[in-house]
Amino acid sequence: MQDHAFTDEFRMQFDLLMRLRRDVRRFRTDPIDEAVLTRCLDAFLRAPSVGLSEPWRLIRVDSEAARSAALKNFQAANEQALAGYSGEKALSYSRLKLSGMQEAPVQLAVFCDDSTTKGMGLGAATMPETRRYSVVSAITLFWLSLRVEGLGMGWVSILDPEQLKRDLDVPDIWSLVGYYCIGRPQMVSDQPELERSGWERRRDAMLIEIR
Repeated sequence: MQDHAFTDEFRMQFDLLMRLRRDVRRFRTDPIDEAVLTRCLDAFLRAPSVGLSEPWRLIRVDSEAARSAALKNFQAANEQALAGYSGEKALSYSRLKLSGMQEAPVQLAVFCDDSTTKGMGLGAATMPETRRYSVVSAITLFWLSLRVEGLGMGWVSILDPEQLKRDLDVPDIWSLVGYYCIGRPQMVSDQPELERSGWERRRDAMLIEIR
């Protein structure tokens, strides 16, 4: 395999992995093996980052107080989001399960440290947002690693990020990228839950413009 190409079987398995990487909201409550979780978290060490800055900062949200604060944050933001819809759309929204925060055994808040000196600013002078893009790239590798181990992850974006930063007592310069629930999914599907619920449909083909 001198050209480093992979086999057809591997490509099929990789395609299956990407299709089964779903945003999970329904978790089993049984604990996760810490060795497995560590193995998945090591994906961050292999992730790309602008200037090799590795700007991701992870907070594991374990305590009852921290989890309660995060859940209340979500509930308040979710009520506000619901108020932005009306009629049938509001009814549809109210029926959606948009977080697994009450069930997921592991919860992580992932931040970007825009003040990091690692990488000495290479590649970020003209586009400082690439640090946050780097964090998202690392999260994606972590997400795929979890699925390989039979685990799932859900991205909770309905939150007040500044309130979460205060509740978790993190540096003000850090910016929240996402709050993540991790555990064993109650079910595995290659179809997004929002599509199954009728909220939205995934595109059938990629649209590319040419200049």
